[in-house]
Amino acid sequence: MLSILSNPAVIGLMAVFLSVIWMLRDENDRTRPFLVLALVVNLFYGWLLSFVMGRENGLVPWKYDFVLRGLDDALAVPTAHIAGMSQPLRYPLMVVYQLMVPMMIAWFLVARQRRASGSLVVAYVTEMIVGPMLYAIVPGCGPLYAFHGQWLHPPDVQAVVIRLSGMPNAFPSLHAATGLVFVSFARGWLWKSVSLLFLVGTILATISTGEHYAIDLVAGLAFGCFAANAGTRKIARSAIYLALVLGWSLTVRFAHAFLIAHSMLLALLAGATLVAVVAHVFVEWQGDHQLLPVTAEAAAPAFD
Repeated sequence: MLSILSNPAVIGLMAVFLSVIWMLRDENDRTRPFLVLALVVNLFYGWLLSFVMGRENGLVPWKYDFVLRGLDDALAVPTAHIAGMSQPLRYPLMVVYQLMVPMMIAWFLVARQRRASGSLVVAYVTEMIVGPMLYAIVPGCGPLYAFHGQWLHPPDVQAVVIRLSGMPNAFPSLHAATGLVFVSFARGWLWKSVSLLFLVGTILATISTGEHYAIDLVAGLAFGCFAANAGTRKIARSAIYLALVLGWSLTVRFAHAFLIAHSMLLALLAGATLVAVVAHVFVEWQGDHQLLPVTAEAAAPAFD
């Protein structure tokens, strides 16, 4: 029963059903039909993404899961141990993992109150378009799909590409990226606290459910910085963070053996990436500028 209720399709259909009931209770509230529309669009996008990822799986049957596992080992991040310790909370964390779409809608409604919803939508769309493209550079499925029942105690494997059937969804983590977008758009101590708690919960959920490797999260956070800056049309900053994510993707694909052999350099690069992420959040939270709505008057990109 829990596995059925935690199925993304079931959660999506239940969300649409409940939102329709909620909409009918007050037909004068213009926000409620938008919520129903957003949930329906999300279901369509989920189907479209599954179709695209399924086709991509056929085009890139060789996956980098063993490579990503090797990078985690080189970083000395005990992902399997963390996942094992969090198993008593596996179902609550799975719910957190599946709450991403409702949180995206909730964050849109919060941003709408200060006329920043247009910028947030641009950030979402940027993630949805660019993310699948990045999956084609370093296709990976995640520990659960690469090691199956052994993923909590994975065997020692050589860091090589393997032929694996499954939708590429590992590198970078779009869940971590979206959580970082929430943090970037949070204003006020309450929403900042909520966004940080959700980001931490999402990161723990991606590990405890076997969906991601630790290195996916590092690149995913940088990808979130790129999307957030694209949303607010900070083109120069957005390009810098996109270059950082592409640098990770290309290095993991073509120079992973060098990174694994030089673990100190790998740790330094990961640490520098996290520092860049923290710097982005600091700038967003400390800046006294208002997030610009996407309007005809504010259509011109801002270079900084």
